[in-house]
Amino acid sequence: MTGFDSATFRRVLGHYPTGVCVVTAVEADGAPVGMVVGSFTSVSLDPPLVAFFPAKTSSSWPRIEKVGRFCVNILASDQLPVCRQIAAPGVDKFAGIAHRVSAHGSPILDDVVAWIDCTLDAVHEAGDHHIVLGRVVALEVERPERPLLFFQGSYGEFALLD
Repeated sequence: MTGFDSATFRRVLGHYPTGVCVVTAVEADGAPVGMVVGSFTSVSLDPPLVAFFPAKTSSSWPRIEKVGRFCVNILASDQLPVCRQIAAPGVDKFAGIAHRVSAHGSPILDDVVAWIDCTLDAVHEAGDHHIVLGRVVALEVERPERPLLFFQGSYGEFALLD
């Protein structure tokens, strides 16, 4: 039992900005699959691991998990339309979104800030989400621009102070 409700939890944690990424994979039939994640982080240098946290209600995550590899695409601040399209349910998420396939078989979206290609290392249950660990097999900065951020329920970009 806690002394707060889920709305308070979301409101308070919403004061911490997160980057916006699209996790992509290609299913066995050749169809690309993707999902937007706002909680992504580096975990370890040795071995190189990253993590993200899909909701257990996600319809895209089980499809990506089944593939066993994925690419994390860090969106640039001008890629909000890409974010919205990939996040929308029931649409062809990749219609009109230019991408190429990485050497390891996952979609790399055009014009992203950077991409991190991974194999699935582990999945752990964490409340109403999963903790997904990816072992990094390749990564690169594509376009060293400002990333798309999510903060207090809205999208924005980072402003440098110096």
